[in-house]
Amino acid sequence: MTLRLTNTLSRRSEVFVPLVAGQVSIYCCGVTVYDLCHLGHARSYIVWDVLRRYLQWRGFTVTFVQNVTDIDDKILARAAAEGSSMEAVSERNIAAFQADMASLGILPPDRMPRATCCLDGIRALIGELEAKGAAYSADGDVYFAVLKRPDYGKLSGRNLDEQQDGASGRLGDGEEGRKHHPFDFALWKGTKPGEPNFPSPWGPGRPGWHIECSAMVRQELGDSIDIHLGGADLIFPHHENEIAQSEAATGKPLARYWLHNGMVNVEGEKMSKSLGNFTTIRALLERGVSPMTLRLFVLQAHYRKPLDFSDAALAAAATGWGGLNAALDLGARFRDRLGFTELAAPLAEADQAESTADNQPAPRDAFIAAMDDDLNSSAALAVLFRLAKPLRALSNRLERGEDPLHCEAPDTSSAQLQARWRLLVELAGVLGLQAEPNAPPQVSDQAALGPTEAEIAALIAQRLAARGARDYAAADAIRDRLRSHGIELIDRPGGSTDWIRK
Repeated sequence: MTLRLTNTLSRRSEVFVPLVAGQVSIYCCGVTVYDLCHLGHARSYIVWDVLRRYLQWRGFTVTFVQNVTDIDDKILARAAAEGSSMEAVSERNIAAFQADMASLGILPPDRMPRATCCLDGIRALIGELEAKGAAYSADGDVYFAVLKRPDYGKLSGRNLDEQQDGASGRLGDGEEGRKHHPFDFALWKGTKPGEPNFPSPWGPGRPGWHIECSAMVRQELGDSIDIHLGGADLIFPHHENEIAQSEAATGKPLARYWLHNGMVNVEGEKMSKSLGNFTTIRALLERGVSPMTLRLFVLQAHYRKPLDFSDAALAAAATGWGGLNAALDLGARFRDRLGFTELAAPLAEADQAESTADNQPAPRDAFIAAMDDDLNSSAALAVLFRLAKPLRALSNRLERGEDPLHCEAPDTSSAQLQARWRLLVELAGVLGLQAEPNAPPQVSDQAALGPTEAEIAALIAQRLAARGARDYAAADAIRDRLRSHGIELIDRPGGSTDWIRK
């Protein structure tokens, strides 16, 4: 069997062949640490965690790098709204990000570079681009000249006449007057009054967003890597610009495979902080939703397709996880009654028994076939539920005190049961699903609970930051979202905001 992945760059499914046999280098675009992570982040990092786990399970040595953007306009806006500093906001949210990822069972990256720790590499890369005529300076700013790259737009499929729709959001006031082409993008931004800054040959300032990732990829993994990961919202302009500046500097492909996950939708709109319709990972867990329920919810949809978030979908995932968890927890809870030993029957016995019993492919083969088909996690989950069904039924009988081996197949031995259970645990582990022995009761009606006090406080802080940045549409969207949950905001003189629950 051969792993095939859908490469955004080629727009087709391709057989995965790494640059170095048996080794895989992966760069995953990380978070901009100005706030807590929401379900959209969870979706992205869960699916890429599964990719990493699957490659390792198939025998590859994987080097997984995920960056942190700790220099950004949004971080500065949050710091200004709080009367804090860029460093304080970043450190707080980096710690929160790491805690949230650990709670979801996401493996920590092998290396986690920060933009502030890669400034020498950023300045060197900008200097190379300028020396090659691919970049130019103007009044303390440095821009990439998009017309120097005839293939600019090859990832997104856009041409320069179509770029304006996606080019907003990262441009400063008055930039267009200093640029050679309206879609040239900033590599270095000259400092503004009151902003933190760093020295450079072009004057004090800070790096642009796109150059940070190019420099960190190069610093951690070299000029060319196997896989570059991110959400579909990063295809343009971020990843398009990464390719342009990296390949202009090195003359080599930045990545062989570009993979992008679909967005999380709430009532038909993409979940995002800017729209105010997001639910943080922390708030969901505080409400009693188990981490493995969230993983199962995410993995029920193919990673490239939109994921529709609703109370009903989350409740369905909670029900599904309850049954799967009972099967996964079987060996730990009832080891003695089942006669499970440390030396279990070969896992192949479970494969053979299953394929013989229901005339279906062996579970391991079916699981690999699903995952090799562009990480089809929903089909892989179907294999897990197939394995879990008799084990879940057995768990129910044991709960009632019945004879553990009095089941639909009376000739099933303890060793065969243990082999099936071990196979289930192994395959579930590839998806990052692990038994939760003391899992809290699942929330079936999340909306009835309303937002927690911590989530309300986070949304108020987000609204204050939006107002400070004059993004009044985002601020109004947050107020409307809270109002829909019966939360009324009261703006006080001096800039503070109180709230009441109606």
